[in-house]
Amino acid sequence: MIGFLLRRLVNYVALCLVATFAAFSLASLAFSPLDALKLRNPPAPQSTIDAKAAELYLNQPIPERFLTWLGGVLQGNFGRTVADQPITDELFRRAGVSLRLFLLGITIGIIIGVLVGVVSAIRQYKISDYVATTFSFVVLSTPVFVIATILKAGAQSVNDNLLGGYQFFIVQGETSGIDGSFGNVLVDRLQHIIVPTLAIVLTQVAYYSRYQRSAMLDVLGSDFLRTAQAKGLTRRRALFKHGLRTALIPMATLFAFGFGLLITGGIFTERIFGWYGMGDWLVTGIQKQDTNIVATVTLFIAICVLLAGWLADVLYAALDPRVRI
Repeated sequence: MIGFLLRRLVNYVALCLVATFAAFSLASLAFSPLDALKLRNPPAPQSTIDAKAAELYLNQPIPERFLTWLGGVLQGNFGRTVADQPITDELFRRAGVSLRLFLLGITIGIIIGVLVGVVSAIRQYKISDYVATTFSFVVLSTPVFVIATILKAGAQSVNDNLLGGYQFFIVQGETSGIDGSFGNVLVDRLQHIIVPTLAIVLTQVAYYSRYQRSAMLDVLGSDFLRTAQAKGLTRRRALFKHGLRTALIPMATLFAFGFGLLITGGIFTERIFGWYGMGDWLVTGIQKQDTNIVATVTLFIAICVLLAGWLADVLYAALDPRVRI
C-alpha cells in the first residue's frame, strides 16, 4: 500500500509541474504586461519600459523564465506582481480565505450528499427518493450565482423581518483584524460564513447525491450482498458494511477532483459574498495580464487537487483490498 501511495504521489507532483508550466507558458504568450506603460499618456520613456521588462524577465525565453520563477518558489518567493507587489503575502491571505470557505462547504456537502444518495437508493421510488431527486434537479439546473443571490436576499430578509433588524446573518466579506474573546470571534466567523457555506453545500449535496444513488443502486442487487445476508447479517448491516463500502470506491476520485473544480469555479460565490479568495485573484491576474499571479493560482489549485487526489487514493486503498496487494 505504501508503494502504491508513493507512486501516485510522484505522478501527482509531475502533473502539478506540467499544469503550472502550461499555465505559465499560455499566460506569457497571451499577456502584454507592458501595455500599461506603453499606452500611458504621455507614454513612459523607453528606458522605463526596458527596465520593467528586465524586472519581469520578459527578455528571457519562457522555459528560462519559468525555471527562474520556480527556483524562487522553492525558496518561498513567488515573485512580484506587475504592479511590483510581493505575491507571497497575498497568496497566504487569499489561500486562507478560500480554504476557510470551501473546505467547510465541501466537507459538509460530501457527508450530506452521500447520506442522501444512500437513502434515495435504498428507498428507490419512495416519496423521499422523489423529493431528493427533485431537489437535485432543481439545484443542478440553477446557476450558482442565482442560488447565491437568492440565499443572500433570503438571509437579509430574515434579519429584517424575523430578527427585528438585528444583523445575525452577515452576507458580505469577513471582519478584518477582529479582536475579542474566543467566543466573540467564533460567533463573528459563524455569522459571516453560514450563508456562503450554505450556497456551496446545496450544490455539493445535489451533485454527489445523484452519483452516490447510482453507485449504491449498482450494488443493491449484487451477489456479494445476498451472500452476506445468507451468512446471517441483517440487511441494514450488510448494506452499510459491504454495500456502502463498495459504492464509495468510485466516489473517492469524484470527491478529489470535485474539490479542485470547486476552487476554480467558486469565483461567483466569492464575489457575491465578498470573499476575495483564490478564484477572485485568478480573474484579477488575468485582467491585469499578470503571469506570476496566474502561475501562482494554478500551482495552488494543482497542489490542492494533488492532496485531495492523494487522500482519495488513501481512501481507495482502504476500501479496496486489491489495491494493497
